Amino acid sequence: MGRRLRDNLSSAYIDAANRLNGKGARRKIIAYVEAYDDIFFWRTVLSGFENEEHYFEVILPSRLNLTKGKRSVLMNLVSQNMGENMIACVDADYDYLLRNTTPLSAEVNENPYVFHTYAYAIENLQCYAPSLHDVTVAVTLNDHSIFNFEEFLKQYSESIYPLFIWSIWHYRHRIHRKFTISDFNRVVEIGNFSLRGAVESLYRLRHKVQMRVRQLQRENPNAKESYLKLKDDLRALGVTPSTTYLYIQGHHLFDNIIVPVMKRVCDRLVREREDEINRNAVHDTQRRNELSSYSHSTEAIVPMLRRNVGYVNSEPFKRLKEDVGEFLKPKLQQPID
Repeated sequence: MGRRLRDNLSSAYIDAANRLNGKGARRKIIAYVEAYDDIFFWRTVLSGFENEEHYFEVILPSRLNLTKGKRSVLMNLVSQNMGENMIACVDADYDYLLRNTTPLSAEVNENPYVFHTYAYAIENLQCYAPSLHDVTVAVTLNDHSIFNFEEFLKQYSESIYPLFIWSIWHYRHRIHRKFTISDFNRVVEIGNFSLRGAVESLYRLRHKVQMRVRQLQRENPNAKESYLKLKDDLRALGVTPSTTYLYIQGHHLFDNIIVPVMKRVCDRLVREREDEINRNAVHDTQRRNELSSYSHSTEAIVPMLRRNVGYVNSEPFKRLKEDVGEFLKPKLQQPID
């Protein structure tokens, strides 16, 4: 038991503090998140539900100590203290797809005060395919569409889908050490990407995946029935061949797939804009001034992706919003004294 009151922060404590503010005051709901980068995302989720009756404060466990991460949030700090006034907001990781095969996955899926991304992580949603062209415009201030992100990620997803099923299969059967997430990531890397070589990169990827799938089939000759059953189960959870990228490890997708592709696209768009300035400048001074002005107006790719909110129309985000709405619905229906 902690010595200070804040060491024992709980939903009941927050409720008591809310009551001290009077009947007319808005009720505060504490939302614990895993890391600094998560605060902005969860603010975009929760702000739309704030009204004259309640509001959210999104904070880290570091308000209690310097511990971060899902396991710390759920299992060590707030799991026993959550309630109507204190919730946990976490990345789904594989836990959403594992259902209740582990204690942590059961906590993520069954605890009514735990909200998760449905996609593997926030990074997956930041890489939501229909939003990526808008990110390139924010980076380069050039609206020329030179690369079809949606088609690329669709083909990428369809290529890795059979191996992804095997990855979840190993984790559900608790033999993941035989085929870890790291093993999966090494297979689904696209290597040195170029715009001209995008088709070839996808071809090489499919070849690597097919080889590893055949190997796993040989190692697990009796797994066909459970594999097909798992495929149906995952489809019911939202995993389709064309959307697999939303459910693989978020950092891998962000750092090793999307950022390299976006760098190639944005470099091309910047050169295109600079060439336009060079062609149209009346004299050298104007050319230098325009190039300098344009350079100072462009942005870095990673910060723009981190602040990308184009995922609001994605299915995982819609499901998350529905969960929050259901959580608040009983409170909204309570009679006013």
